[in-house]
Amino acid sequence: MTTSRSSRAGATGGRARAAREPRPAYECDACGHQPPKWVGRCPECGEWGSVVECTLTGPTVSGRVVSSRMPAEPARPIATISAAPARARPTGVSELDRVLGGGLVPGAVVLLAGEPGVGKSTLLLDVAQQWAAGGANPSLVVSGEESVSQVRLRAERMGALHEQLYLAAESDLAAVLGHLDAVKPGLLVLDSVQTISTTGTEGVPGGVTQVRAVTAALVAVAKERGIATLLVGHVTKDGQVAGPRVLEHLVDVVLHFEGDKHSSLRLVRGVKNRFGAADEVGCFEMHEGGISSLADPSGLFLTRYSEPVPGTCVTVAMEGRRALVTEVQALIGATVAGSPRRTVSGLDSARLAMVLAVLQRRTERLTLHDREVFAATVGGIRVVEPAADLAVALAVASGGLNLAITPHLVAIGEVGLTGEVRRVGAVPRRLAEATRLGFRLALVPPGCGPESTGVRADQLRVIEVSDVRAALQAVAQASAE
Repeated sequence: MTTSRSSRAGATGGRARAAREPRPAYECDACGHQPPKWVGRCPECGEWGSVVECTLTGPTVSGRVVSSRMPAEPARPIATISAAPARARPTGVSELDRVLGGGLVPGAVVLLAGEPGVGKSTLLLDVAQQWAAGGANPSLVVSGEESVSQVRLRAERMGALHEQLYLAAESDLAAVLGHLDAVKPGLLVLDSVQTISTTGTEGVPGGVTQVRAVTAALVAVAKERGIATLLVGHVTKDGQVAGPRVLEHLVDVVLHFEGDKHSSLRLVRGVKNRFGAADEVGCFEMHEGGISSLADPSGLFLTRYSEPVPGTCVTVAMEGRRALVTEVQALIGATVAGSPRRTVSGLDSARLAMVLAVLQRRTERLTLHDREVFAATVGGIRVVEPAADLAVALAVASGGLNLAITPHLVAIGEVGLTGEVRRVGAVPRRLAEATRLGFRLALVPPGCGPESTGVRADQLRVIEVSDVRAALQAVAQASAE
């Protein structure tokens, strides 16, 4: 009996010591999943070699009941709460303000993600200089990837030197908070959140645990002190924000910075915005002196010809809520044996293949199955929406038939497999942009005529086309006039 009691007591004491002692655990460094044991491939995200060992102290569930306490500030009727502290302040960069919904809200945390070398640091340094020039509060730029001398050289090239713009190079969260206490900025730019670490959290800088802890701490400080915070984030090879998915939930605004390194065009696309529309797009142009806003970027996507050229057609693409007039070019190559090439740039290759099949089957004079086809957009913009199908079809037919389309025509519509032209969204906004730029003829799907879009006949002639054949006939008639 005594032996049994002592053995039970020893077992109980052993379980208590085991509950108090640190025990090994495992966590995926890519998605934050915690498998019960080490595995070579994460069962959640499928990454190889991302599961690392971490240490958890204490029981995972305490079992204690949470008691109520007196809140620091009582709840008030919503009508008595002032919205003035949450008014957005313009940054001075018009296109960024457009995406943010008017500017930066005090205490808001914005995550700007993009590929390396696209211009994230250049854009945010310009924002910091514009904020400092506003005179209300200083701005602080903390770089975890470059020294202050390197950032200063870029600011000198951009003309972004200002006495209210402060620079620091830190990779420790405690040092960043110390700079906030000393400078008391109204704007904090952190480049980047994956390079900052804190000693109180396990994991390497840029890992799931570190990024989550650093972001949570910065969000808490920004809300408490009313500091508008801009965080630079890295992206994976798939274009997603690197780190845990919870990172996008912690911040108030998520922006993606997009652009081709071989083109000067840059787009800031809103993905999440608690203070405005989440589908806005801002256009910028990179140049030797830095980056500048493009209030009217449509001129970048058009080519001016002295005479009409076969193989071109203009459409109006939607980037967020913005209508952009874009030129589509097509070149029909020589006849080849076997499988001819289908090369695209700025277009969806699958939609081009579908449009070619429709033209081959639904028209009589076009033979494309044994000819090479090259299609591209002008200016580096990427157009993947179905509304550009009709313009792609007309550009290919124009090149194949050697028929020059009048340069004052725009084509809008989705092409179906039977050759019909389907309706698309935001047609009135597209036609308004085409009218503003001086186009005089538009081909649209059925049901999108002047009666439904409100376009004046003396400004823009709108022709409804039911299928591809009717569109080709309208183009031939317009070119002959």
